[in-house]
Amino acid sequence: MADVVMPQMGESIFEGTITKWLKKPGDKVQRDEPLFEISTDKVDAEIPAPSSGVLQEIKVPEGTTVQVNTVVASISTDGSAAAPAPVKRAPQEASVATPAAAAAVAPPQTKAVQPSPTPQPAPAAPPAAAAQHRDVIEFPQGGEEDHVRSSPLVRRIARENNVDLSRVQGTGLGGRITKQDILAYLEKGPVAQPAAIAGSAAPAMAAPAPAAIPGEVVAMSQMRKIIAQRMVESRRTAAHVHNLFEVDMTRIVNLRNKHKNNFEQRYGARLTFMPFFVRAAIIGLQQFPIINASVEGDSIHYHQHINMGIAVALDWGLIVPVLKNAEEKNFLGLQRGIADLGERSRTKKLVPDEVQGSTFTVTNPGSFGAVFGLPIINQPNVAIMGVGGITKAPVVITDKDGTDSIAIRSRVHLTLGYDHRVIDGAVADQFMALVKKTLEHWSEEIG
Repeated sequence: MADVVMPQMGESIFEGTITKWLKKPGDKVQRDEPLFEISTDKVDAEIPAPSSGVLQEIKVPEGTTVQVNTVVASISTDGSAAAPAPVKRAPQEASVATPAAAAAVAPPQTKAVQPSPTPQPAPAAPPAAAAQHRDVIEFPQGGEEDHVRSSPLVRRIARENNVDLSRVQGTGLGGRITKQDILAYLEKGPVAQPAAIAGSAAPAMAAPAPAAIPGEVVAMSQMRKIIAQRMVESRRTAAHVHNLFEVDMTRIVNLRNKHKNNFEQRYGARLTFMPFFVRAAIIGLQQFPIINASVEGDSIHYHQHINMGIAVALDWGLIVPVLKNAEEKNFLGLQRGIADLGERSRTKKLVPDEVQGSTFTVTNPGSFGAVFGLPIINQPNVAIMGVGGITKAPVVITDKDGTDSIAIRSRVHLTLGYDHRVIDGAVADQFMALVKKTLEHWSEEIG
């Protein structure tokens, strides 16, 4: 018999919450196969089985928080397991369960889940903009899922049940297939999708998250509790002020359109807009180090390196992975680093060190069509930059001779949320003016 314990996911982490069991008693498990999911105040992750055998007993139910090294389950390794013990239930499960959840039949190696407004385990300190905006970056997909967005857990369920994921309608961000989607497909069959108009190509839109049942009272997930706590703490701590700058992105849009196919063929990564914004922010932070600082009591800590937090929206919540020493990376390094952190955020492969230590944060409400956002500062940062949507608009252009004309230009609105305790308005405006100038007169090689 082998014990399964709650792992310690970092030196400063002393407890974790079991958010989901991926196996049930009696299921066979292989060593290093994902067994359960946990949430801590730093990261959420899939925990692998310590040995091969049969899951004999689940000692700690979903939704329970326990200290590290606590035995949470046992695996029979001798091949002659006794009848599996029933799964223990968390006390709060009965109060939030719904008739639909009770009637759901989980397929092999999965567990029926309760409907909630947003499926979510828990990340590290969420982005300052987390409570207002679900920010997402374009990340490359790979392998068998080039055209179907899903998690490793979803793909495993599909393989075990011989399901073609292209036939499953996703309700997650950007049409991503969630665990609830694949379970619903197995229970009810495919959902009919409206036929596209002949000759037209409709843009991919994020389907709305499953709505809560009217009148239902659902307990906050561990992730939502942490987000709520962090947002209130930040509002209470920092003197929030925002400025707004409009930036002409025509040069960068044309540059990206020209090079994106060659960039992807050459480097195996999609060319997105995010590294442009991150690089421009880095140049500004190098000129105005107070914006890359943090407040420590009555002192200001000017950080030696720029650790860039990149807000990422997940199907189940929000997280801010950190690109360490971002000032040392070239454009290609930034694109690869952002893509890597984003992909591992979605597959729960981040380690605690990768979701802490940010000195500045970039968040992207524009990916969902927002013109701009007023993000909350991600503590202990003193500033956060919000990126709005890039749109085309008629603009008055004045040439060198002073002649005005109207032209169609690509525009974006950038906001800076900053802590007025240490950053003056003039400094914040100068920082954003430099970001604007860098983007409008982009001259750096992109790879």
